[in-house]
Amino acid sequence: MLVLPMFEPAAPPSPRTVWGVSALLLATGDALAARFGAVAVRGELSGFSRPASGHCYFSLKDSSGAAALLRCAMFRRAASLLDFQPADGQQVELRGRLGVYEPRGELQMVVESLQRVGTGTLYEEFLRLKARLAALGLFDAARKRTIAPHPQAIGIVTSLAAAALHDVLTAFARRAPQVRLVIYPSPVQGAEAPAALVAALQAAALRREVDTLLLVRGGGSLEDLWAFNDERVVRAVAACPIPVVCGVGHETDVTLADLAADLRAPTPTAAAELAAPAQAELLAALLAREATMQRALARAVDRQAQRLDTLALRLGRPAATLLAQGQRLQSLEPRLRQALGTQLARQAQAPALLAGRLRRAAAVQLQRLQAHLASARERLDALDPQRVLHRGYAWVEGADGRPVVSVRGLLPGQVVQAVWADGRARAEVVDVVPLPPSA
Repeated sequence: MLVLPMFEPAAPPSPRTVWGVSALLLATGDALAARFGAVAVRGELSGFSRPASGHCYFSLKDSSGAAALLRCAMFRRAASLLDFQPADGQQVELRGRLGVYEPRGELQMVVESLQRVGTGTLYEEFLRLKARLAALGLFDAARKRTIAPHPQAIGIVTSLAAAALHDVLTAFARRAPQVRLVIYPSPVQGAEAPAALVAALQAAALRREVDTLLLVRGGGSLEDLWAFNDERVVRAVAACPIPVVCGVGHETDVTLADLAADLRAPTPTAAAELAAPAQAELLAALLAREATMQRALARAVDRQAQRLDTLALRLGRPAATLLAQGQRLQSLEPRLRQALGTQLARQAQAPALLAGRLRRAAAVQLQRLQAHLASARERLDALDPQRVLHRGYAWVEGADGRPVVSVRGLLPGQVVQAVWADGRARAEVVDVVPLPPSA
């Protein structure tokens, strides 16, 4: 909301008047200062910055959403009186004087006081969308992938007219000219930007011709970067099968696409530096590895050269080798003769030793057999029936000469023979009386 005093329009200049640029801007600034004086304005902060000088620079946009933007400057003296930290998206009310910034010919307001009113609607939408997408897991660190350490090709999604593209191309030409670059053009600001960015990301994913994808854009206000807060773009970044490095705006700018990307870079140039190692660093690493391999090869060559020298020395004196071998043979000859004599003497004594061992073994075996025979004779004698008969016993045998071992084998009237140690007698069986069986 811009509050201006009422004034009468100035009379138009004469058609014959020809202004110089500086004079026209100076006159316009004087007219604004004279006719408007101090004014109060309410709107939403955008693109706020506070460099080391202490001055503050920002834009004020209409909180109703109208496409209106007012450039503002707040010098260090007035900025030192602020009781809060200004940030993009805040609703503020400021007082100051309108003027013309002559170097650029822009309308500018020099702010003398700044008070916070509330949070801007666009920033509120940013916070709501951020919370909802975070709850869906689109910003989780676990789903982020590692960027290819040595990419062969890198894709760049940005506008062909953007200064960010020039910065990225310059960084690659300076640091990593070995990397092939593929540009997927898309507008990065405006109503058509979100759909175009999604189409570019999908085209890169479909073609799969790069190892890493850069999503870059230069700095700007919250509304300038709003395409990178669009839910469609954020979801496309999270779903892209190629690792995405997002470098949108300046270091203080944070978009939802930054949070969904696999790696966030503070600036487009930093995105290029993070996406590929510098060629000088790679060459230095290769040179270091080459030096290490050369040292290892030199050590191996030295060892083999020393071994070759030793073999050459040994091969270069065959007479000494033959003499040493001859001396060794001469020292072995008497030992061989002595060993042969000892072996022959041992072999000559062997028959006599074997004969003695054989005689002793035969005698021992004969004694063993004689003892076995005597034992068998004693057992046989113990079983001889004649010895039983000599003790006064007799046995009875039938007519066939077989012993009768049971009374049940006799019949009355049968003729049997009774045999004693000193003779035998014929007898006739008169009666047979078997004994009852024992219990």
